[in-house]
Amino acid sequence: MTGIICYIGIGSNLGNPLQNCSNAIEKVSCIDGVQLIKTSSFYYTEPVYINADNHKDWFINAVAEINTNLSARDLLDKLQGIETAMGRIRELKGESRIIDLDILFYGQDIINEDNLYVPHPELYKRRFVLVPLSEIASFYIHPAFGVSIRGLKERLKDQSIVELYKGSDC
Repeated sequence: MTGIICYIGIGSNLGNPLQNCSNAIEKVSCIDGVQLIKTSSFYYTEPVYINADNHKDWFINAVAEINTNLSARDLLDKLQGIETAMGRIRELKGESRIIDLDILFYGQDIINEDNLYVPHPELYKRRFVLVPLSEIASFYIHPAFGVSIRGLKERLKDQSIVELYKGSDC
């Protein structure tokens, strides 16, 4: 398939987060016009939002690399369709969620449209994104910053806990 290389952030902290993330990856791989290239390991991650009352449960996070011939808008629509089908309800920013699928990068494009911001505007600040992303794409260059993912990870101020998931219950 010829297309655009994209990176998708995946996270969950409700129900069975590991199974939710695995199911979401499977569903992403089944989208027409998408080819799953690889996924990172799963990581057990500390909630980082200010209101910790909204985040009693830690997250499972991962990143998937895909190749797609879909537009960024169409890809976002498909990802949000998967979230909805899996039971995601969007009420408050930063709330617990059964699944979260974010376009981190869409090739080297910089997109600023209604509800579509690529590269993801917060990824450079988030250890739970940069650790799995660095595992599979450490030398990928952020199109807006001109810095590798590894370089962004090394500059992180976020000291939240991100551990390789080893199979214990979350």
